Amino acid sequence: MDSKTLVVNKTLPFDPALLMVNISLRQVEEIAISISKRCMVSGVNEIAWALRALMLTDLTTLAGDDTRANVRRLCVRACFPFEPQLFDKYFERTLLPDIHCASVCVYPARVKDAYTTLEQLNQLDNVPISAVTTGFPTGQYGLQTRLQEISHAILAGATEIDVVISRQLALLGDWKALYNEVVLMRSACGEHALLKTILAIGELGTMENVYKAAMVCMMAGADFLKTSTGMEIVNATLSVGLVMIFAIQEFKRRTCQIVGIKPAGGIRTVRDAIAWMTLVNETLGSRWLTRDRFRFGTTGLLNDIEKVVRDGVAKLEREAAEKASQSKPIASEACSEDAMCKELRKKQQEKK
Repeated sequence: MDSKTLVVNKTLPFDPALLMVNISLRQVEEIAISISKRCMVSGVNEIAWALRALMLTDLTTLAGDDTRANVRRLCVRACFPFEPQLFDKYFERTLLPDIHCASVCVYPARVKDAYTTLEQLNQLDNVPISAVTTGFPTGQYGLQTRLQEISHAILAGATEIDVVISRQLALLGDWKALYNEVVLMRSACGEHALLKTILAIGELGTMENVYKAAMVCMMAGADFLKTSTGMEIVNATLSVGLVMIFAIQEFKRRTCQIVGIKPAGGIRTVRDAIAWMTLVNETLGSRWLTRDRFRFGTTGLLNDIEKVVRDGVAKLEREAAEKASQSKPIASEACSEDAMCKELRKKQQEKK
């Protein structure tokens, strides 16, 4: 497959000083809940937030019975989640091509299937391929095997690599060894793939370990921090997300290097997604709410996004019909068009 050169983060020297931290779990939980409640949306605004969540989603299938056929269905759905005529009354046609997922995420063995489908759909430049590697989800494989899996996925067409860290090294506090492993994974990705490091927060034991693991991965050159494989008992929680955000903020302050964040596991509704987007917006800022810095790793979120958007559009149509029959202005219709189109125009500007 043709490989592209990407802008990726650099590996920085290991600095134990960055690992010094003391976290109050209770305070973190209170702050996370408080921040997430600052944006309670409904109606038209919910449609706009739902579309933004869609464009930040790594649509995922990681099942044991994955085949070429269901990977193809996944890719088609990621590229064309809605039929164009659904938005004819509310969107400019030039905005519709930007309504798609951020990427598709599959096992390395299925990357070639995804690449072939996206190539046929002429969507390779719009919807990149993510691959989970390094013995996902446990990571309990030899280091050379894990590194070879990264290379295999990139050769098959993946431009984003999600790696699982060695949780046993984190639990033992052997941070330098963990750093060395992630450095090799960064090197295996080179400039041909983004590196997303999966912390598997539900298996790290403490918030301090989450913070330290995040710092180690960022020093090693990670482009994204990902909360979970989605297969642990505890996956993406707002409080853990806040600890990872604290690490990202401190790392940026110390090094001027920007790292994205990807919550994965348990995010199934638009309300869940809005809570996360609000948390990121209130802490890291609106600049992080782009696919270059923020993703959702999910299988089921798109189902609720579709429901929210379709129900919202149906409501707009009912309001339009009432307006026509009563000859009275209804402000929400105009507001909805402006809100949704504004989101898509912003997306087009980001791509230029």
